[in-house]
Amino acid sequence: MTTFRFQSLQKATNRDPVFVEELDKKSAIFGSNVFNDKAMRQFLTPEAYKAVQSAIQYGTKIDRKLADYIAMGMKEWALSKGVTHYTHWFQPLTGTTAEKHDAFFETFPDGSDPVERFGGSQLVQQEPDASSFPNGGIRNTFEARGYTAWDPTSPAFIYGTTLCIPTVFVSYTGEALDNKTPLLRALNAMDAAATEIAKYFDKNVKKVTATLGWEQEYFLVDSALALSRPDILATGRTLLGHTSAKGQQLDDHYFGSIPTRVLQYMRDLENECMLLGIPVKTRHNEVAPNQFELAPIFEETNLAIDHNSLLMDVMQKVAERHDFKVLFHEKPFKGVNGSGKHNNWSLATDTGVNLLSPGKTPMSNLQFLTFFINTIKAVHDYEELMRASIASASNDHRLGANEAPPAIISIFIGQQLTKVLEELEGVTQGRLSPEEKTDLKLNVVGKIPDVLLDNTDRNRTSPFAFTGNKFEFRAVGSSANCAVSMTTLNTIVAKQLNDFRAEVNALIEEKGLKKDEAIFNVLREYIKVTKNILFEGDGYSEAWEKEAKKRGLSNHKTTPQALKAKVSKKAIELFGEMGVMNHVEVESRYEIELEEYVKKIQIEGRVLGDIARNHVIPTAIRYQNVLIENVKGLKEIFGKDFEKIAREQIGLIKEISEHIEGINSNVDKMIEERKKANNLESTEKMAEAYCEKVKPYFEIIREHSDKLELLVDDEMWTLTKYRELLFTK
Repeated sequence: MTTFRFQSLQKATNRDPVFVEELDKKSAIFGSNVFNDKAMRQFLTPEAYKAVQSAIQYGTKIDRKLADYIAMGMKEWALSKGVTHYTHWFQPLTGTTAEKHDAFFETFPDGSDPVERFGGSQLVQQEPDASSFPNGGIRNTFEARGYTAWDPTSPAFIYGTTLCIPTVFVSYTGEALDNKTPLLRALNAMDAAATEIAKYFDKNVKKVTATLGWEQEYFLVDSALALSRPDILATGRTLLGHTSAKGQQLDDHYFGSIPTRVLQYMRDLENECMLLGIPVKTRHNEVAPNQFELAPIFEETNLAIDHNSLLMDVMQKVAERHDFKVLFHEKPFKGVNGSGKHNNWSLATDTGVNLLSPGKTPMSNLQFLTFFINTIKAVHDYEELMRASIASASNDHRLGANEAPPAIISIFIGQQLTKVLEELEGVTQGRLSPEEKTDLKLNVVGKIPDVLLDNTDRNRTSPFAFTGNKFEFRAVGSSANCAVSMTTLNTIVAKQLNDFRAEVNALIEEKGLKKDEAIFNVLREYIKVTKNILFEGDGYSEAWEKEAKKRGLSNHKTTPQALKAKVSKKAIELFGEMGVMNHVEVESRYEIELEEYVKKIQIEGRVLGDIARNHVIPTAIRYQNVLIENVKGLKEIFGKDFEKIAREQIGLIKEISEHIEGINSNVDKMIEERKKANNLESTEKMAEAYCEKVKPYFEIIREHSDKLELLVDDEMWTLTKYRELLFTK
């Protein structure tokens, strides 16, 4: 195995960059493999094209006859590009994507010539096995029927020789079995709620769209080195390994020159993204060695999430061509920064206005303040649910590790906007005098653009920060499907906007206030009650933990703790009221996420025990035997004086034995705790047991192993070391 390590290193260091040719200008190839507006105009009849556009813009149902025409046009477009198969591409509750390929090719019983066939029924609906995907008890194995249904708001695309049709995935009884269905419902709720509020300021607004710009962080490791690490292959992270003497402490990797092999990978990836219509724009080195980031231009949220899910798959496939392994795990290496996926969220009207961007007039800034303060109120009221939306076994390693936002959800808005809110807090209750209206609009609301111009700094320790014209949810994990957190965020803001509208209308109708007066009065009360969620300081500090506790903010540091908010009465009522998920769908997701947590920790425990006993201990014993032979030789030469001369070797032999015993005994204890956990009937209790009883042994075993790594001869050590994984370019 030691030979394998060095062979892997030799392979990695001898790699030549794979040359990538630019296909054309990015603007020329963008969306070439997407059944977009241009392709639809060319391959669809006017009636079919109009039906698709109506479905996209207004959610209109497509007639089955027109679906046949759409399918025919889509097939002809795909065949013109060399496509042979089609698939319904969906996002089950595994957190990844799923696909089953069928050929267009069909034969006939009478022996006549075969044809390429694809009809409306095949486009609109398919029937995969629903019991083989996580369902949280919604479906039994003997009740396997589930349906994938075409989502026309996300265009079909070609990858390789397969036409991929984005779909939702629901059970035979109608419950959502995927991440997309609740997201679409949440976005519809947001559209309805935000449009009504936007009409306070502009009667021409007919639609509000939630937009999203994600930032994908990831590590690249040479594929040969990844193959030499069983833990990376099985869990996506290193369970053992002493930190490298040089890590990220010199800050020399962040925004540094991109290594040649990596740059060629990025160019190849960008080519694929352009063809698939994924508008990637930014690429750079991240903080940790061999850590990188790419980010796109903002898109409508549903499409942005589809693109991110697709991108993660494409990244792995492109990496194979460049002999890389992509690591999306939130914490693949101890001692250096982990990876996140910052979600930059905003709201845009069909009239072209960003509702979270200040304007040039007091009225546009009052509109900005309305959506800005309501978002703060929504996060304030549902901070535990926001924390639950980003909970996972892998993200637990990152949150609160002084490299990412803490597990405490707070909001950063900057000192200047804080002052604006403080001034608004002083609004007179009830009717405003003409002087006060003028003062508010011109002196407080009117100065917001200048305030933001001079206040563009960020607080990198904040999990939810306002950054000028959007909110950035920084706590989302790099391996996560953004749909989970975006479903939560859009649902809670939609609910809050509905409540706001009811309060404003009540003041207008019952108190006789003018619209502006009513808006100012309601916003003033929101400012007063949301102060405890606003925080401008260092989110990494112990002082903030103490302060947050005083403020009544939650601090759920583990996934089993955090997930409980998902099945609270408050959460079930929220999702039910907004039509996003019924109680069965909510409870099933809770069960699925707990099961996933258990399985991930269980797998990590098994892999850790295997590596510790089959790699680390045998290697340590082998080196110990060398030392013993050395001591025996010294005894033969020096006789009774050998103990003085061999003191260091004897000390090493004892130290190695202590670490071997430490590993062995703690692996035994870990296995026993795992057995106890597996016998628990409740998934909730099992998750807690794995978190509190099994997982703590990981660090103890690792500490002994990492000490041995420093003691054992480097030539004998079988596991590829951190310095090799992180600094082999």
